[in-house]
Amino acid sequence: MSYQISKTIVLVGLMGAGKTAVGRLLAQELGCAFIDSDDEIVKAANMTIAEIFERDGESFFRQKETQILDRLLDGPPCVLSTGGGAYMSAENRALIAQKGVALWLRADLDLLWERVKHKDTRPLLRVADPKEKLSELLAERTPNYANAELVVDAEAHLSLEQMATKTVQVLCDNPVSGVIKE
Repeated sequence: MSYQISKTIVLVGLMGAGKTAVGRLLAQELGCAFIDSDDEIVKAANMTIAEIFERDGESFFRQKETQILDRLLDGPPCVLSTGGGAYMSAENRALIAQKGVALWLRADLDLLWERVKHKDTRPLLRVADPKEKLSELLAERTPNYANAELVVDAEAHLSLEQMATKTVQVLCDNPVSGVIKE
C-alpha cells in the first residue's frame, strides 16, 4: 500500500503519549520523513532541552520551539512529533492549522505515568511529586489538545505497530489529514 501526503501531520499530546515512537512507525508506513521538533531544537542549540530550560528558561525554549516549528512546517510534508507543550501556544496552533494538520495522541494519566515514571529527561517532572505534576499538566493542556483536527486514543494493550496502524486508519478516514491511499 502506498500513500500520498499533502500536509505535514503534526503529532501533539502529553509526554509519554507515543508521539515519537508511534510517529517513527507512522512515517515509515506512510513513506515519508519523520522529524522530532525537540531533536531539531537540541541540534540548533547544541544542548539538551533540560539544559536549555535550566540556562535560558522555559519562555526562551518556547520561542525557539515556535521558530523551529515554523521552519519545519515550511518543508516537505512529513510526520512531525512535537514536544508536549508546543500545542499550548496559540501561535503554534495557528501555524499548524495553516500549514499542516494536528493529530492528538490522547492517553490517560495512568498510561502516561507508566511510560514516563522511569525517565529523568523530562524537565517539567523534576519536582517533588512528578505524578501529581503530570496530572496537572494533563488537566491544564487537554483543552488545547482538544483543538486538534484529529484524535487517536492510545491504549496500553496496543503495540506501537498497532497504534501506527490505528493512526493510519484515522488519517485515511479523514480528508482533512491530506493523506490519500493510493
